[in-house]
Amino acid sequence: MAKVSYASLKLKINEETTKINFKDTEIEVLNYLPIDDKYSLISITLQKAQEENVYSPVLLDMFFHLHLVYLYTNITFTDKQKEDEAKLYDVLKSNGLMDEVIKAIPENEYSMLYTYLEEEVKHRTKAKRSAVGLIQSIINDLPSQAQAAMDIVNNFDKEKFQNVVDFAKAANGGRDI
Repeated sequence: MAKVSYASLKLKINEETTKINFKDTEIEVLNYLPIDDKYSLISITLQKAQEENVYSPVLLDMFFHLHLVYLYTNITFTDKQKEDEAKLYDVLKSNGLMDEVIKAIPENEYSMLYTYLEEEVKHRTKAKRSAVGLIQSIINDLPSQAQAAMDIVNNFDKEKFQNVVDFAKAANGGRDI
């Protein structure tokens, strides 16, 4: 079998788009998102959808689909518009724009991303429930726990404690407790 030089293929990342028309405005939707951007999309979605040690299915859906719009389209949003992402999601969803964007993303691309998201949720949830995850959680909580303990020590009133000891001693007939 003859070898083929990779350079001779002259390949580059596919930047093809599908154009959709929404309310007389042409919007471009990427057919392929580079893997680094896919990873960022999944990571940011999981970070924003985490409540305590679990992932909210509602927030997973909202952030996943918002990030699809952010990363796959040429629609720009101001920081002010992104401040209330729940409202932004509702506007995009209720007006049908989000569904049009999703339809324009190739099915295998969308399915692969959604599978990545589901697998990462399972993986991270399992890791958090493992002994290592529990230990990591304790380690992460130690600084705040240590601060609470330090606050108790710093606010400890020796005089009140001595009053309690004296009362207990008196209640015990003057004998040490």
